[in-house]
Amino acid sequence: MPTLDLLVIAAYLLGTLGLGLWLSRGQSSSSDYFLGARTLPWWAVLLSIVATETSAITVISTPGIGARGDLTFLQIPIGYLIGRLGVALWLLPGYFRGEQDTAYTRLEQRFGVPTRRTLSGVFLVTRFLADGVRIFAGAIPLALLTGWNVQVAIVAMGIVTLGYTLIGGLKAVIWADVLQLCVYIAGGIAALFIAWELAGGPGAALAAASAEGKLRVFDWRLSLSIPYTFVGALIGGGMLSAASHGTDHLIVQRLLATRSLGDARKALVGSGILVIAQFGLFLLVGSAIWAAGLAPDTLPSDQIFSRFIIDQLPTGFSGLVIAGILAAAMSTISSSINALASSVTHDWYASITGERDPVRLLRVGRLVSLAWGLALVGGALGFHALATRSDTPVVVLALSIASVTYGALLGAYLLAGRAHIIGRDVIRGAAATVVIMLVTIFAGRLVAAGVTALEPLAALAWPWYVPLGTAITLAVAHASAALRRGPT
Repeated sequence: MPTLDLLVIAAYLLGTLGLGLWLSRGQSSSSDYFLGARTLPWWAVLLSIVATETSAITVISTPGIGARGDLTFLQIPIGYLIGRLGVALWLLPGYFRGEQDTAYTRLEQRFGVPTRRTLSGVFLVTRFLADGVRIFAGAIPLALLTGWNVQVAIVAMGIVTLGYTLIGGLKAVIWADVLQLCVYIAGGIAALFIAWELAGGPGAALAAASAEGKLRVFDWRLSLSIPYTFVGALIGGGMLSAASHGTDHLIVQRLLATRSLGDARKALVGSGILVIAQFGLFLLVGSAIWAAGLAPDTLPSDQIFSRFIIDQLPTGFSGLVIAGILAAAMSTISSSINALASSVTHDWYASITGERDPVRLLRVGRLVSLAWGLALVGGALGFHALATRSDTPVVVLALSIASVTYGALLGAYLLAGRAHIIGRDVIRGAAATVVIMLVTIFAGRLVAAGVTALEPLAALAWPWYVPLGTAITLAVAHASAALRRGPT
C-alpha cells in the first residue's frame, strides 16, 4: 500500500484515540459514561445513529447491489423511515418518563424483573453474535484492501476501538461516529465522481444506467418471496426499523442521551431521511462503476467496490475510502461495546445487587466494557475460524440472527398496552418466536433434506421475518393469557 494511504489511515486511527481521551474529562458517574450525562446535541445523535446502523459490509456490498441490479433496494430504507415515525410517535414518549437507563427498564415497570432480564438477555446474546460476525465480515474487505490477514484486521480494529470506547464512554462513541460518518460519506462521494468520470461523465453514466433499467426504484409486485418490493419494504422494513430503533438498546441508548423528547424525535426521524440518502449514494456508486465497465460478471458483487478502490482510485483517495470502511467497522464495535456494557451494568448488575452509587457503577461499567470488547474480538476471530474450516453459510446464519429476534422484542412492547397480559405470557411468546424463527432460517436446508412442509418458510424473503416474528409473539402471548385465565 502506498505511504500516503497508510498515513491517511494512521491519522484517522490516532485521531479517534485522541478524541476518546479528550472526551473522558469530567466523567464521574455511570450516566456520564453510558448516556453522556443526557446532554448530547440531537444532530450528533442523528449522525451517530446512521453510523451505528451502517457496517463495513453495508459500505462494501451496497455498490454491488447497484452494479448488478437496480435501485429497488431503496424501498427498504423508505420503510425504515416509516418505522421511525411510528417509534417517535408512540414508543419514545415512554422512554422519557422518569429516569430510564436502558431500553428494558420500561419492560420491568410493566411486566416485572424476570421479563426485563429475559429480553435484555435476548438482546445481549443476539447483539454479541450478530456483531461478532459483522466485525469478522468487515475485516475481510479491510484485509483485502490493506494486505493484512483477516486476524490482524480484526485485532487492529478491536484494540483501537476498545481504547477510545473504554476511555471516553458514550460521548466518545457518539463523536467518533460523527467523524466516521463524515469520513466514509466523503469517501463514497469521491468514489462516485471518479466512477462517473471514468464512465464519460454523470450524464453519460446515468443515461446508460437508465437505458438498462438500473435506475428503477419501485417494484409494485405483491410477493412474499421477492426481497425488494414496495409492500414488503413498507411493512417489513417499517417493522424492522421499529424494532431496531424502538426496542434495541443499541439505538435507544443514543436517544436517551439527548436533552429532551423533542431532540430524540428529531434525531430519530432525521436519521431515517439521511439513511435513504446514504443508500442512494452507494447504490449510485455501483451503477457508475457498472457504467464505466468495471463490474464484469466474473467478479463477485461484494468485491466490485473493493476492486474499484484498489485499481482505480488515486493515492490518497484510496486511503480515504479505506479509512471510511474502517470507520464503519469501528462504529459497529464501539456501539456494541457500550450498549452491551450498559445493559449488563443496569439490567443485571444493578438490578441484582441493588447498587445505585453512580461512581461505583461507572467503575463496573468500564470493567464490563473491557470484557465485552475482548469478547467481541474473540467472537469475530471465532467466526473466522469456523468459516475457514467450513463454508460461508455460518456467516449468513449469524447475520440473520438480529432480524430473527427483533419480532420478539417488538411484540413485547406492543403487548405492554394489553392489561390482561402478564410477564409469563410475554416470555412464552418471545421463546416461541425465537424457536420458530430459527426453524425459518434453517428451512431451506430442511426442505433439501426432505421436510417439504417447510417450503413456504424457505421461500419467505428476509424483510418479512420481523412481521412474522411479531405476529407469533402476539399470538402466543394472547393464547397463554387465555389458557391462564380459563373459560369465561
